[in-house]
Parts: sequence; C-alpha cells; structure tokens
Amino acid sequence: MAEDRNVYTIHQDSQKGMVTIADEVVAIIAGLAATEVKGVASMAGNVTNELVSRLGMKNLSKGVKVVVNNNKVKVDLALNLSYGYSIPKTSQIVQDKVKSAIENMTGLEVVSVNIRIAGVDMAQEK
Repeated sequence: MAEDRNVYTIHQDSQKGMVTIADEVVAIIAGLAATEVKGVASMAGNVTNELVSRLGMKNLSKGVKVVVNNNKVKVDLALNLSYGYSIPKTSQIVQDKVKSAIENMTGLEVVSVNIRIAGVDMAQEK
C-alpha cells in the first residue's frame, strides 16, 4: 500500500524495532494545540480545505504546514482569531503551546512556529 505522505523515524532500537511518524500526524498535533488556545476561533485553510470542511468531512490538519528535516520541525499555521483578543499575545501562546505539544509527543525539535492571521471572527462569545 503506497502512501503519499512523508514518514519519519523518531525512535529506533535494534532489539525492539523502530517508531515512525507521518508528517500529517505532526500537523494534526499542531492544529489541535493551536485551537485549544483561548482567542483562536479556528484554523484557516485553503479553498480545498474549506470545501472539505463544509461537506462535513473533518480535516484536522487544515491550515497547518509542517516540514521535518533531520528531526527538526518547522511549522506554519494559518489562524482565524476571535475579535477582541490581542494578536501578539495570542500568537505567542499558540507558538509556545504548539512547540511544547510537538516536542513532548514526538521527541522532534521544533525550530520555528510561524503564524499567519488569516481573519478575525466577529461572532460574539456567549
């Protein structure tokens, strides 16, 4: 079965075997960590991702791009923030949370978490 995604070895033991992780899994971890931050309304994606989410299919890595090279990860996130939250403060919290989540769950080193604010959600919280 051929897969169209990149897979990386994150642990290898000659007696037990090895552990691999797909780049999409790293992207999902980043997306989930980002959306847990108060002030992040949603992930922003491209037109294809937006269409997929409207059709009812959940794409957890929407708005996330990861590049893994030599066990170092670069993450790019596109976010929609809730109105009234500080963009710099919310972005810093997202960067810290995403970095921590990826490093703790995968053992990979995160070298950068770049954030693009794609929009502001004007809906008032209830």
